[in-house]
Amino acid sequence: MSSKGHGKSPANRTGRGARKEPASRLDLPLLPRSEKETASQTVYRCLRHAVMIGRIPPGRALTIREIAETLNVSMMPVREALRLLSAERALEVRDNRRVQVPHMTASRFRELCELRVVLETHAALGAMPYVRGDRIAVLEGLDRRIDEANLRDDFEQAIALNQDFHRTIYTANPDQESLPLIESVWLQLGPFIRIALSRLEDFYRIDRHAEAMAALRRQDPIGLRVAIEADIRDGIMHVSADDLLNAYLEGGRRASAVDP
Repeated sequence: MSSKGHGKSPANRTGRGARKEPASRLDLPLLPRSEKETASQTVYRCLRHAVMIGRIPPGRALTIREIAETLNVSMMPVREALRLLSAERALEVRDNRRVQVPHMTASRFRELCELRVVLETHAALGAMPYVRGDRIAVLEGLDRRIDEANLRDDFEQAIALNQDFHRTIYTANPDQESLPLIESVWLQLGPFIRIALSRLEDFYRIDRHAEAMAALRRQDPIGLRVAIEADIRDGIMHVSADDLLNAYLEGGRRASAVDP
């Protein structure tokens, strides 16, 4: 289960000679930099996290300079981070050196959602033999924190904690190789998380996390597969792809109202 949130209204061009309105301030999460981390690695983590939690809305055109000023770095580490994120299809650098969330279609959305189901049920089943008492206790704590975040409408925190919940299961497998693929799909679906979850309360009526933890305690592969798949489908696939795409495009049109 995830949650919803609202990005700030961005800005783009209104047309030649049109009056420009003040640009909305770019709002990126500022993650702490570790001692051994380079500036480009920190920028990469900040931008990657922003995309994964849906902080950067569709249609919001960013510039390398704007990102550098927001994160208080030079433009060189921003360029390196964008190169990596572009390879992951999280962001794309346009010919005019502007950066945007990649264009989405209904068929691509459906494909990514089905990939989530395949990859994450595979990862969960591979991790199941390694998930024991201590890790289940961690999962229970994360699930409580997700509920608390939702109650106080801290949607970004709920999204991040939900990803931590799933990550905690999958990484129990010491030989797992699925997580980079899973996170790549999370990145590409990031802008849709906020859109889909605006209707979550109408569809997410069963605590699929509780079902998953119960299956892990029983070491029940069928129950775990059903819980993980239902969690994904209830969390983001309850809204039709066409409805999501319309909301996505509408967000892009609002984002294009003014120029940053």
